[in-house]
Amino acid sequence: MTQQTDAKLTSVNAVKDANDVSTETAAILGATGAADRLGSEYDEELLRKERKANSAWSKLRRNKTAMVGLVIVVIMVSLAVFAPFLTTYDYKAIDPIASYLPPRIPVIEDLGIFDGTEIKKGPEGTSTVVNPYVQKNRTDEYHIFGTDKIGRDLFSRMLYGARISLIVAFGGTIVAGAIGVILGLIAGYFGGAVDSVIMRIMDGMLSFPFILLAIILMTVLGSGLFNVILAIGIGNVPNFARVVRGEVYIVKSQEYCNAARIIGVSNIRMLFTHILPNAISPLIVYATLGIAGAIISEAALSFLGLGITEPTPSWGQILYSGKDVMNGHPYIATISGLFILITVLGFNLLGDGIRDVLDPKMKK
Repeated sequence: MTQQTDAKLTSVNAVKDANDVSTETAAILGATGAADRLGSEYDEELLRKERKANSAWSKLRRNKTAMVGLVIVVIMVSLAVFAPFLTTYDYKAIDPIASYLPPRIPVIEDLGIFDGTEIKKGPEGTSTVVNPYVQKNRTDEYHIFGTDKIGRDLFSRMLYGARISLIVAFGGTIVAGAIGVILGLIAGYFGGAVDSVIMRIMDGMLSFPFILLAIILMTVLGSGLFNVILAIGIGNVPNFARVVRGEVYIVKSQEYCNAARIIGVSNIRMLFTHILPNAISPLIVYATLGIAGAIISEAALSFLGLGITEPTPSWGQILYSGKDVMNGHPYIATISGLFILITVLGFNLLGDGIRDVLDPKMKK
C-alpha cells in the first residue's frame, strides 16, 4: 500500500515538473516571439528611415547650394506668374514726361537711399543732387526700379519680362529636348550608317558658334516669340542628341534589354519603354542647365535686336535699352543684368545639385 502511494506521489511530482517545464518553455518562446516581432518592427522602421533619407528629395535638400538655386528659381517663377498682382503700373503705359526717373522705394526713402534723387554733373567737375520726381511733378509716384526713356515703369517691365524670358528658356529647352532625344535614340539604338549620318549632321551644327547659328536662324525665320523659341531650340538639338546617344549605347547592352529583345519586343517599345526611362537622368540634368543657357541666348538675341521686339518686354531687350545711358542712368542695365545673372546662377546651382543626386559617380 505504501509503495503504491509513493508511486502515485512520484507520478504527480513528475507531472508537475513537466507542467513547470512546459510553462517555462512557453514563456521563453513567447518572449522570443515578442523579441522577434520587436526586432522586425525595428528593422522595418530603420528601412523606412533609410529609404526616406536616400530619396531624391532628401538628398537634394541636404545639398545647400542646390536649395539656394531652387529658392532662386521658385522666386523668379513666382514673380513671373504673379506679375499682374505685384505691379501697379501697366508695363506698356507711356509717360514721356516721367522718362528716366530713378528708383524710388516707399519707407526706404526715409533712410536716404532709393529716394528718387540722383547726382547731376555740372561744368568744371561740379555735381549737384536733384530730384526728378519733384522737377517733373511726380511726387506721388513710386517707381521701384525707375522708368525708361519713354516713362514706362521698369519694375513692371522686369516682371513681365521674366515671363517672356522664362517662356523662351523653357520652350527652347523643350524643343531641343524633343528633337534631340528622338535623334539620339535612333542614332544610339540602330548605330551603323544611321548613327554616322545623324551624328555628322550634329557635328556640322556644332561647328558653328551657338550664337552665330541662332543669328542665322533668326535671320531666316524673322523676329517674334515663337521664332526665338524655335531658333534657340534648334541650336541646342546637337547637345541633347549627343547626351542621349551616349546613354543609349550604354543602356541597350544591359541584360534586361537583351532579354526583351529575345522575347520579341518591338523597336519602338524597346526605345520608349526600356531604354529611354533608364537614360533619363543625365537628360534631366542637362535640361536644367540648358534652361540657364537658353536665358542667356534669349538675352543675347534681344540685345542684338534679333529677339523679342517692342513693346513686349524681355530682360535682354531692357539691357539693350540701358547700354547707351550707362553714364547717366546706370540702373536700367544694372537691374536687368542682375536679373539675368541671378536667374542663370539659380538654374546652374539647381542643375549641379540634381546631377549630384542622380549621378552615382558623384556620391561622396
